[in-house]
Amino acid sequence: MQTHSLDDLARMVPNGAKLALPVDYAGVSMAMTRPLIARGLTGLHVVCLPTGGMQPDMLIGAGCVATIETSAMTLGEAGGAPCFSRAVREGSVKVMDATCPAVHAGFLAAQKGVPFATLRGMIGTDLLANRPDWKVIQNPFAEEPDPIVAIPAIRPDVTIFHCPMADRDGNVWIGRRRELASLAYASERTLVTVERIVETSLLADEVMAAGVLPALYVEAVAVAPQGAAPIGLWGEYPADMAEVTRYAREARTVEGFRAFLDGADRALEAVS
Repeated sequence: MQTHSLDDLARMVPNGAKLALPVDYAGVSMAMTRPLIARGLTGLHVVCLPTGGMQPDMLIGAGCVATIETSAMTLGEAGGAPCFSRAVREGSVKVMDATCPAVHAGFLAAQKGVPFATLRGMIGTDLLANRPDWKVIQNPFAEEPDPIVAIPAIRPDVTIFHCPMADRDGNVWIGRRRELASLAYASERTLVTVERIVETSLLADEVMAAGVLPALYVEAVAVAPQGAAPIGLWGEYPADMAEVTRYAREARTVEGFRAFLDGADRALEAVS
């Protein structure tokens, strides 16, 4: 397997792409955030499975995102997502509001190769009035009126996430984070950053193999130690909530967000 640089992976994301990103606890490739911003991407349709946090918020703040599809945007204990909130107030980003089950249903439909999946939970809510792409249909197997909601398949162009390890064959360890498999199965291409490359095949061990995403679903891998920081990575390191809180505070203004990015760039230069 050829390993790539972060910039290599960023170049695989075109302007206007439908970009899928995982929930914070599943493995967010924060290491890819700055390369994506530096690339000057525009018009992205970001889909969060099922919620978004610091990474999509930074992409919004940098002007990369035209549409955000998610069931929530939050920095957890650090509060709301400041760039997202500002963009909503200004009307500079289109919000496709959803629920967690609805987002999962859209990815499930894409995995199965069908045009939609069905749910009931939104009937009676105002979500349907704001999602014209969701259709209320009659259950074809019921003799009496029985409405259900058809959720269209979500088929991302690109998915990006971070994991503890990959092997030389390109297999990636996702453990019990099955939402990462859902992202990869539904996407045209999947780009993964990892803490390390291991020499032994991850599929060789009968127990470990159950938590492996096969290389068949992985377009490219880049090594990025501490690549989820300041968001934590399961089994590796916790979130740096002091840093997330600093971001939440500084990014409340456009000037503060830019200063945060400039500081991150200087830190990267000092390390390199």
